Amino acid sequence: MPCVGMIAPDMNSNSDIWARYKDYYREFPALGFAADFCRMDFCEDFLNQMSPKIQHALDSMAALEKGAIANPDENRMVGHYWLRTPALAPTKEITREIEDTVASIKRFAADVHAGRICGAGGTFKNVLLIGIGGSALGPQFVSHALGGRQDKLRLFFLDNTDPDGMDRIFASIGEDLGRTLCIVISKSGGTKETRNGMLEAEHQYKRMGLPFEKHATAVTMRASSLDNSAVTWLARFPMWDWVGGRTSLFSAVGLLPAALQGFDIDHLLSGAHQCDEMSRRSEAKDNPALLLALSWYLAGNGKGDRMMVVLPYKDRLELFSKYLQQLVMESLGKEHDLSGKIVNQGLSVLGNKGATDQHSYVQQLRDGVDNYMAAFVEVMRDRTGPSIHVEGGITSGDYLHSFFLGTREALYEKGRKSVTLTIESVCESSVGFLVALFERAVGLYAFMVNINAYHQPGVQAGKVAADDLIKLERSIMDFFKLQGEAFFTVSQIASSLNRTSSSERIFKICKHLASNDLLISASSEGNSHASISFRKP
Repeated sequence: MPCVGMIAPDMNSNSDIWARYKDYYREFPALGFAADFCRMDFCEDFLNQMSPKIQHALDSMAALEKGAIANPDENRMVGHYWLRTPALAPTKEITREIEDTVASIKRFAADVHAGRICGAGGTFKNVLLIGIGGSALGPQFVSHALGGRQDKLRLFFLDNTDPDGMDRIFASIGEDLGRTLCIVISKSGGTKETRNGMLEAEHQYKRMGLPFEKHATAVTMRASSLDNSAVTWLARFPMWDWVGGRTSLFSAVGLLPAALQGFDIDHLLSGAHQCDEMSRRSEAKDNPALLLALSWYLAGNGKGDRMMVVLPYKDRLELFSKYLQQLVMESLGKEHDLSGKIVNQGLSVLGNKGATDQHSYVQQLRDGVDNYMAAFVEVMRDRTGPSIHVEGGITSGDYLHSFFLGTREALYEKGRKSVTLTIESVCESSVGFLVALFERAVGLYAFMVNINAYHQPGVQAGKVAADDLIKLERSIMDFFKLQGEAFFTVSQIASSLNRTSSSERIFKICKHLASNDLLISASSEGNSHASISFRKP
């Protein structure tokens, strides 16, 4: 949609910025939050042009919160907004389940902290969270953002199926494994990466003579394979089919590790609840989630033509862009719209932290290809205590704030658009607010461009391909079990398995098996695929 009446910013006129600032800046003192959209250069008529889409998005979001089926291909409701406002849930049973789960999380965390629930080595001092994607990214972000010396327990994560990565975590835990509480998180119970991490953890506990079940809890759907296997564990907490992994932070997925680490989960939920309340406003300029969605629409021409670069000027928010990558890209990266039309929608997300990004890729942001919009996150409070002066009455925090302002101005001088989200400090309520803000913006944008933000068929496609490769690997190993000491080329192996179309796959699998001493390889000079052969050890 063309933007009629575009206001061309006068790059040398502070008065122009100030006029737009007064129009597109809003403070919410009670929430410790402010939003500035003046550097998006909304044209005078843009909001009027978008009025039908805005109303559709707001109406659709209201229907979603009332329990409408928003994921038609799976016939599911989408109810992560109920997690911070249980009274919104469409049934009393769901309301009660949410409230009971929060209460049980608080009781369990209190018992762990008091030593009433402990491990074989004594009172728990660590938490090992085993999960992947939405079952780890949110808890990691919250842990990094809010953690410190005051934490009641230290968090570790197994968030991949990388053996070396797992070995590093277990080495860090060391002799404290008997004082480490495991949280295994898998909605279906069948996620392979999580299952592998759980089996690796069980092996480590067994190796040290420790009963895994006396150190483990599960977060999963009722009657899942994980739920059934965790009957003898310390505790089980529910997940529901109406909560997707990337929007599960305010369920037991995020609340349980947060409570165990010692954070106030009531404040986390309150921040999200207050953002939801604000994001229901029909006046766009008073609704920062709606303006954020409109910014994506304007910057990307309603098609995702520009990415979003997230620039938080706070070390504690370093993982925010990593968390947002899944929330935004898995939700909005869709091939088809709701009518089945091919649209290839999406919004790419990248980010680092200020002022580190100024020394890495801001050069390209300012002078290179204009293919993005920026989302700055400003934190007003520098630290909890007083700061020293690093020069002439200026503190390190003053420099950080100046770098933020300077980078924003340097980008705008080149016509690069940005939004600025300001919080007073990084605390439970502000973290909850920021997460909810982007959740709401994702939902509103998806309704504007007519896509389903709450399914992920592309993820399933990758899992199916991986399963086929595991089957092929088993076939290769079965083939070599029947062979003697002879070497076989990839072509010979593929022909024997009647999988000549999979020769490249077979080559990569055999190379991996040889690197891990499960096959022996031999090659002549040149190291081409035709000259490499394999045999069993």
